[in-house]
Amino acid sequence: MHAWTLISFLFFTGLVALITWRITHRDDLSNTRGYFLAGRSLTFPLIAGSLLMTNLSTEQMVGLNGAAFADGLSVMAWEVVAVVALVLLALFFLPRFLRSGITTVPQLLLERFGPTTQLICNVIFLIAYAVILLPIILYSGAVGLQGMLDLPVLTGIDSSTTLLWLTVWGVGLIGAIYALFGGLRTVAVSDTINAIGLLVGGLLIVYLGLDAVGDGNGIAAGWHAIQQVQPERLNSLGGPDQQVPWPTLFTGVFLINLFYWSTNQQIIQRTFAARSLAEGQKGVLLTGFLKLLGPLYLVLPGIIAFQLYAGDGIAPDQAYGHLVFHLLPPWLTGFFAAVMVGAILSSFNSALNSTTTLFSLGLYKGVFRKDASEAEVVKSGKVFGWIMAVASMAIAPLLAGQESLFDYLQTMNAIYFIPILAVVIVGLLTKRVPESAAIFGLIGGIVLIALGYFVPPFNAILDLTNQYHFVAGVFVLLILGMLLIGKIAPRREAWIQEDVKAVDLTPWKGAVPVGILLLVLVFAIYLTFAN
Repeated sequence: MHAWTLISFLFFTGLVALITWRITHRDDLSNTRGYFLAGRSLTFPLIAGSLLMTNLSTEQMVGLNGAAFADGLSVMAWEVVAVVALVLLALFFLPRFLRSGITTVPQLLLERFGPTTQLICNVIFLIAYAVILLPIILYSGAVGLQGMLDLPVLTGIDSSTTLLWLTVWGVGLIGAIYALFGGLRTVAVSDTINAIGLLVGGLLIVYLGLDAVGDGNGIAAGWHAIQQVQPERLNSLGGPDQQVPWPTLFTGVFLINLFYWSTNQQIIQRTFAARSLAEGQKGVLLTGFLKLLGPLYLVLPGIIAFQLYAGDGIAPDQAYGHLVFHLLPPWLTGFFAAVMVGAILSSFNSALNSTTTLFSLGLYKGVFRKDASEAEVVKSGKVFGWIMAVASMAIAPLLAGQESLFDYLQTMNAIYFIPILAVVIVGLLTKRVPESAAIFGLIGGIVLIALGYFVPPFNAILDLTNQYHFVAGVFVLLILGMLLIGKIAPRREAWIQEDVKAVDLTPWKGAVPVGILLLVLVFAIYLTFAN
């Protein structure tokens, strides 16, 4: 059994690597445009595939299905509300980003506010990626693979701690090689290939799971059984004691989604590499349609796992791996595990590529060596990337024991998501708010949220309100504070954003109608499952 699992796993993993190499091995990676932005050559299918796979790593597959195992359908907010953020990215943020021809979000803050704001934002991103994002990707991937491949039996290693460390380091080293030797285009191509496998495999899990719930009588029987046994778990609107209470859809949950899809360097670097604004908008909106399918393979499997295995004593974050291992035949288990490794590698190498971009352009060339050549900048990114990879591999196993991986991720993300989003929005919507206001927003926001999360007596506020309402309140305070500073001590000259002619900025004619259609579909999905 395990032999077929291992063979199919190695075959698909090797096939993706071979196809990616054949497509990208002639790419020019000697300069920053080629290495960090794929030569600004990405078309909409590659953008959509890379956006989807960068997002859909195991912190989503394992973490979100684990949240659904615990709370039911209401956690679909992290998928469905994301569509609203993608529409805003396509129609508002992306045209402004491409107008400036930026490679990183901090470069926009340099243009709008000044070098101190850029430096602070770079440092925030790098610290957050090193201690939050990269370790969570590796840890969740290791947990998922252990369940899918039954690694204790396959390897003969009984110590869960030893196996966790070995899995984390194995995946981390492969991801680092992809990201640091191949550049952004290699990441985008491998992402697109893996996205196809992920969608096919993810939907197959749902089909087999529903059939199992229905005792082999088909998916309709399975769905009917879930409706009969778990009607309260099929409510799109979360209650006050659940991870995503429905009022938070309009406060912190929306803001975290908005940052993630419109301002998060790891995600939007793909859109910066678009061949034109029209291609970027098509790619972003296509991603929106794909995200509407997200609850099928990121939430429903967790509900199915609860129906089948609630009495087995498994932890929520073990539910998805447990489901895959018991539903799929060995050869398909290996194939799907390979797809999952692709998802892990996608998010890990995407985050690592963004990390090297932030360091090389923001710190190495921006601060340490302003006269560095293109080749030296690329080399500095690779060296720093290895440092970050090793650090994240060392931190990842320390996350063992978190009660809800996905809830932990969103909680920690808010610490830096909210301040950066507030500063970017004020920067784009105002002309005279000065750099001092942006510095207040970045540093003040992190301090306020950290105090509310961790430091007595300030953290007593979380006993009075939901954490997502709290971070939304901080967001409003930051906006008002920056506007007040702009009123008291405005810039001498109004900021005017110039078009640097990096790409064709002609918008896609279908962008607005398709965006409206996506918003209607979001509303319809929530209305259909609201109880």
